[in-house]
Amino acid sequence: MTETLLCPRNLAFELYEVLDAEALTRREHFADHSRETFDAAIGTARTIAEKYFAPHNRKSDEHEPQYVNGEAVLIPEVKPAVDAFIEAGFHNAQRSFDDGGMQLPNLLSRACFAHFQSANIATSSYPMLSMGASHLIETFGSEEQKQRFLQPMLEGRFFGTMALTEPHAGSSLSDIRTRAEPAGDGSYRLKGNKIFISGGDHPLSENIVHMVLAKLPDAPPGVKGISLFIVPKFLVNDDGSLGQRNDVLLAGLFHKMGWRGTTSTALNFGDNGNCVGYLVGEPHKGLAYMFQMMNEARIGVGMGAIMLGYAGYLYSLNYARERPQGRLPDGKDPASTQVPIIEHTDVKRMLLMQKAYVEGAFDLGLYSARLVDDEHTAESDEERRNAGELLDLLTPIVKSWPSEFCLKANELAIQILGGHGYTREYPVEQYYRDNRLNPIHEGTHGIQSLDLLGRKLLQNKGAGLRQLLELIQASCERAAEYDSLTALRQPLEQHIAQLTRVTQALLGDLMAGKVNQTLANSALYLKVFGHAVIGWRWLEQALRAERGLAEGNPADADFYRGKLQAARYFLTWEIPACAAELAILEARDDTCLAMQDAWF
Repeated sequence: MTETLLCPRNLAFELYEVLDAEALTRREHFADHSRETFDAAIGTARTIAEKYFAPHNRKSDEHEPQYVNGEAVLIPEVKPAVDAFIEAGFHNAQRSFDDGGMQLPNLLSRACFAHFQSANIATSSYPMLSMGASHLIETFGSEEQKQRFLQPMLEGRFFGTMALTEPHAGSSLSDIRTRAEPAGDGSYRLKGNKIFISGGDHPLSENIVHMVLAKLPDAPPGVKGISLFIVPKFLVNDDGSLGQRNDVLLAGLFHKMGWRGTTSTALNFGDNGNCVGYLVGEPHKGLAYMFQMMNEARIGVGMGAIMLGYAGYLYSLNYARERPQGRLPDGKDPASTQVPIIEHTDVKRMLLMQKAYVEGAFDLGLYSARLVDDEHTAESDEERRNAGELLDLLTPIVKSWPSEFCLKANELAIQILGGHGYTREYPVEQYYRDNRLNPIHEGTHGIQSLDLLGRKLLQNKGAGLRQLLELIQASCERAAEYDSLTALRQPLEQHIAQLTRVTQALLGDLMAGKVNQTLANSALYLKVFGHAVIGWRWLEQALRAERGLAEGNPADADFYRGKLQAARYFLTWEIPACAAELAILEARDDTCLAMQDAWF
């Protein structure tokens, strides 16, 4: 059977051979689950994704949401897909049985959701945003707010958004101007404008609950003066029924190159002076609260980038196997049969690059999901703390590395299809356009790199970094037991040694107050750090593949050899190439920093 969403064998490899999902069932919280229940959930996700999400992926791209009489209008296929997702329980997959959820580990929830992202990234974004908003209210909202807003969200009747960006401020949240005035009755009146609000208006739910960043009249300057507010599209009465329309106006829709099926909105709050909002938590702590949803969204964006890369890889792989063209270089007879293009070495190179990028990133995305489970359900406080620290460190990588390199995978998929790849008759050009948004979503590479080098490496006195280096060292020590992995292990060890030396020097400069100089090349640092993480994850996959070849089913031999070959590509082609970039960082090159406006 031709696979179009993701490879089931690779998913099983990740869940049960690399990440040991079955071990989670030995924890009390997941004790009612088993591999059988995990596989059943995955099977249901695949079925719904194939039946309801994938069929309108192209249509939602060709027929974007329309602005009609102040409302956003979508193609009719979107709502049945979202309804099927909700009815199957995936929007509450991680919630406890007592609360009506499936009580699945985050690892399995992410694996299930990956099918929807691969099938239709635009439609899957609506429930993804809503799940993040509901989690935010659950964590920081009052009991009254939970009853009024959270419960209908958990039932799938209300959806949610995050409203951060403003026209004049962009990513600089310290400069937002949206204001919130106390109304004297415990509520507030908001006034301001937000743009690029995904899912900011649609007909998929009874109500939309906007999580809005704004400033109170007594707010201190900068990010320390930001508060968080619940602002519903419709007010909610004490009995739970919908009241009058709130003073939230859909000012218009943005028309993007990708994710066209997701409404991207401009929203005006308080044009008529009566936009009702409710303060979440304490004043001036809104950005700290919002970081929970932002970090969840960053991992979600990373997984979305992975699955778009994965979908393009699978399509170009199937195409290369079926498309006859040309002959091998030593085939001189023009009357001989043409070979499938997968026989041409350069096509193998492009497919191998895609495999290395998307399956390496897929492993990292699921590994981060496993860390969430450890953070919340590991047996000891130390294990939970360690998982949280490592996840914090890796989040910029999970978001940014796939957004760059799985996009490159989409570019390679287009190339493999040749002229057909650039036409709308084939899906790979849409995958590329959809994925091109992910380097922007939830913070650019530059923003993520500043977060990594300027904050995350030093967080908790470098605890996350120490953990990561220890884990990589342990993987290399286990790999040293296999002569066959020497050529894969040694480049990673050399890269880690050089990266560690550069990191220590940069952090020394940072602590000495050389902030601009240290962070000038942070985007390059993000890339080489990300390569180190992906290289480590590939070494882990190679270790499991060696074990699989020695102990597994002979029918899986080709699968394991493919894993080893992709690991070989990444660790012997990609990792050594980082040495020149590390040398630039080590030299504190100021080419970009020293450039002047007038010189352009």
